[in-house]
Amino acid sequence: MILANVLHRPVRTTIAILAVAIEVTMVLIVVGLTSGMRNETAKRVEGIGADVLVQAPGASMFLGLGSAPMPVKIGDEIAEFPHVQAVTPVLIQPSSTGSINLVWGIDLPSWNRVTQGFVYLSGGPFTGPYDLLVDDWNAKANHTKVGDTVKLLNHDFHLVGIVEHGKGARLFIPLATAQDLSASQNHATVFWVKCTDPGYTEDVLKSIRHWLPTYQVLSVREYYTMMTSNNLPALNAFIAALVGVAVAIGFLVILLSMYTTITERTREIGILKSLGASKGYIIMAILREAGLLCAVGIAVGCVGTLGARKVLLASFPTLSVDLTVDWALRAATLALVGTLIGAFYPALRAAQLDPVDALAYE
Repeated sequence: MILANVLHRPVRTTIAILAVAIEVTMVLIVVGLTSGMRNETAKRVEGIGADVLVQAPGASMFLGLGSAPMPVKIGDEIAEFPHVQAVTPVLIQPSSTGSINLVWGIDLPSWNRVTQGFVYLSGGPFTGPYDLLVDDWNAKANHTKVGDTVKLLNHDFHLVGIVEHGKGARLFIPLATAQDLSASQNHATVFWVKCTDPGYTEDVLKSIRHWLPTYQVLSVREYYTMMTSNNLPALNAFIAALVGVAVAIGFLVILLSMYTTITERTREIGILKSLGASKGYIIMAILREAGLLCAVGIAVGCVGTLGARKVLLASFPTLSVDLTVDWALRAATLALVGTLIGAFYPALRAAQLDPVDALAYE
């Protein structure tokens, strides 16, 4: 009977299934995008190979949101501390030319000492002030190759090298050029510190914090943990808001669909009640029908999520979308709970119909 009811109105059934599918897809894609971008950023920071990072007082943990208030000479002083192998300053500048990008101005010799250097897939290092290095993901996304001219920070840069992704940023220019373009001569956004041995990280942290008590000094491991945990309340609130919108959409569509179904099947319900069907039987029949629609919708949503992920990655190769079984189960649970709640009122209304009035309904 439930299957027949579902197939009786194919258009309404399809709409209800799509509502649940969209709900599941929205939840998984939003969470996958935010988690993927957050985790990928943290991994690129870890891939630098530094042990400690130093930022100015009040700087954001999101490196691209900071300015450049720290004199470069601070890095020279830190380099003299015990157990410090190398220090490299980085000036980070946002560029909105074409798309939003973070451009890292680096001092290549000190950068190589801290990071062990780039892996060049094509081309080579800087040879001039307006040279540019990009990672392979950026090159693929923008269809660029060595020798191309790329406009950044309102200037034309010569692409001289494509490097393997995973070390900090996706675009790199000489530090001196970045300082000139941002009027931040002899200043940096962050210092990356490499210890002679990772075991000395705590000693180096204590030394720097004692010398710069108001600065933000973190181990890279601490920073990585902060970026991959639930220490980002604003981001978590954003995810919760979008998940709430998705659940509300599914709830309202199911409520409307089941309410309309009950109205159309008033006489059928009257026949069932006249034959002795209890209120509980009527309620369970309607909830089972809603559950069937939800189960199909969840399956369609999961398949749709995989398809949407492929489209996103094909269109934007620099994106990272992390899909997990944990969030798939959460999305399915949210969809099921929302569906059953949405169907409960129509089911209760149907169970309370008077058999005589229901049979006389036109």
